Amino acid sequence: MRRVVLATAATVSGVVLLLSLKPASDPAAASAAGAAPQQTAAGQESPQGGQQSGAQSAGAAAGTVTGDATQTQYGTVQVRLTVANGKVTKAEAVQAPKGGLSDQKTALAVPRLNQEAVAAQSAQIDAVSGATYTSTGYKKSLQSALDKVKASSGSSSGSSSGSSGSAQAQARTVTGKAVQTQYGTVQVRITVGNGKISKAEAVQAPKGGLSDQKTALAVPRLNQEAVAAGTANIDAVSGATYTSTGYKQSLQSALDQAGG
Repeated sequence: MRRVVLATAATVSGVVLLLSLKPASDPAAASAAGAAPQQTAAGQESPQGGQQSGAQSAGAAAGTVTGDATQTQYGTVQVRLTVANGKVTKAEAVQAPKGGLSDQKTALAVPRLNQEAVAAQSAQIDAVSGATYTSTGYKKSLQSALDKVKASSGSSSGSSSGSSGSAQAQARTVTGKAVQTQYGTVQVRITVGNGKISKAEAVQAPKGGLSDQKTALAVPRLNQEAVAAGTANIDAVSGATYTSTGYKQSLQSALDQAGG
C-alpha cells in the first residue's frame, strides 16, 4: 500500500514539473514572442517623406503687363503681354478697333501681330497690309508694355547683377520734336544705350490717302537706317522726300536730347 502511494505521488510531481518547464523551453512560443517587436519596428520605418521633398520644385515666375491704350483713327488699341523669365510668352490685344469694316481688319491683323510680337521679342514688327492704323497703334502699345517689363526687370535684378543693371539703367527712350511737313507731322522716338541707337520708330507720320502708302514705304527703311548709322545723316527714301526730311529733323532733335 505504501508503494502505491509513493508511486502515485512521484507521478503527480513529475507531471507538475513538466508543465512548469514547458513554456520556457517551447521553441514555438519563443519565436512568437520575438516576432511581434520586429513587425512593429518595420511598421514604424515604412512611412517616408519623399513626396514632400520632391514637391519643392520652384516654378518660373510669370506675370502680365498691359501697355498704354493707344488712340488711332479707327479706335483704341491696347496690348497685354505675358512674361516669364524675361521673355514674352504671349501677346494679345485687349482693345482693338471694332464695328463695320474694322471688325474684319482687326480679325486679320491682331493674330498676326500677336505672333510677331512673341517671335521678335520687341516692337520692331511689320505692319499688316490693309490695317496700318491698327498695326501702328498695336506697336505703340506693345512698346509701352515692353518698357514696363524692362523697368521692372531692371529694378529686380539690380541687386543680383550690378553690371547688367547698370547697363539697363543707361538705356533710355527719347522722343524728338514734332516736325510739320507739307503732308503731315513727323515725330521720331529712339532708344539709346551705351551711346548707340538700339531702336528708332516714328510715333507720328503723314497719313490719309497716298500718304499712307508713302509712310508704309519710307518709315521702316528710315528706322533701320537710323539704327545702322547712329546719326541723322541718313538717305532720304525716294518718293517720300517730305517724310524723310521731317524724319531726319526729328531724329536729330532726339539725338540732341540724348547727347549724341
